[in-house]
Amino acid sequence: MHAVLPLLQVTGFPTLYRGKLDTLQVNLGYRCNQSCLHCHVNAGSNRMEMMDEEAMELVLQVLAVRGIGTLDITGGAPELHHKFRYLVGKANALGVRVIDRCNLTILFEQGQDGLAEFLAHYKVEVVASLPCYLLENVDRQRGEGVFDKSIAALLQLNALGYGREGSGLTLNLIYNPQGPSLPPDQVTLQADYKRELFGRYGIVFDQLFVITNMPIQRFGSTLISNGEFSNYMLMLKNNFSAANARNVMCRNLVSVDWQGYLYDCDFNQQLGLALPGEGRPHLRDLLHTDLQGNLIRVADHCHGCAAGQGSSCDGALQN
Repeated sequence: MHAVLPLLQVTGFPTLYRGKLDTLQVNLGYRCNQSCLHCHVNAGSNRMEMMDEEAMELVLQVLAVRGIGTLDITGGAPELHHKFRYLVGKANALGVRVIDRCNLTILFEQGQDGLAEFLAHYKVEVVASLPCYLLENVDRQRGEGVFDKSIAALLQLNALGYGREGSGLTLNLIYNPQGPSLPPDQVTLQADYKRELFGRYGIVFDQLFVITNMPIQRFGSTLISNGEFSNYMLMLKNNFSAANARNVMCRNLVSVDWQGYLYDCDFNQQLGLALPGEGRPHLRDLLHTDLQGNLIRVADHCHGCAAGQGSSCDGALQN
């Protein structure tokens, strides 16, 4: 795989500073039952990195000590961690809002019996990857058979109340472009998804999040292989929005890797760009350190979050 970081370190992206920390985004490990082209984590079944129990206990301590309102759990497929359900239950007991970044097909993996019912019981917000409402496009990006399993998973979640008004069970979907282009308008595409998924399968959901493919890891390497990296970066920069730059997710979120080290976002985590500070900042530092007002580490890939309508883990920054 091509090294992308050397192409991103020289940047004219504006200086950013942190606001109040309200979200702890925790990557439980890079093991996944899928290997998607756009994956900025380079996750797959061959990845063995998984968070240990000491780091997981620190996650819970930090949530309590700092009064952080949201735990955003990601991976890989975070549900593959043997303590995933333990973490969700303990965070729920603290009154923390819990988000699960779910690839849907994980519901049918061996050892995941009752996963959907577990998520519903703890009212976990499910943010599910579905890059298109058409079989051909999804299977091309994520692997043969993924679309059918994803539809089955969504129907299972709907049957439990997810995505249905008044249920208190939130189901959001994620769209990533198929190639080196900006995502289409989120509002328009959401209407298309709602119409097509309900009309074809009777599926309902709350919101669609459109997210720009970041020029790092597997996707960035593919761009280099295809001779498209420079043009993609130029497109991101030509569509830069200063308003988006002021509202990017890293201002109020901190990303935690499987070892407990801290980063300004999940993308910086994958590039090895640690949170600025003495040594290598770790979860244990958050027990006694407030990050508000600190400098955010930026590089050229940050243009991906600030281009066009903007991009964050909660979708477009402009609607």
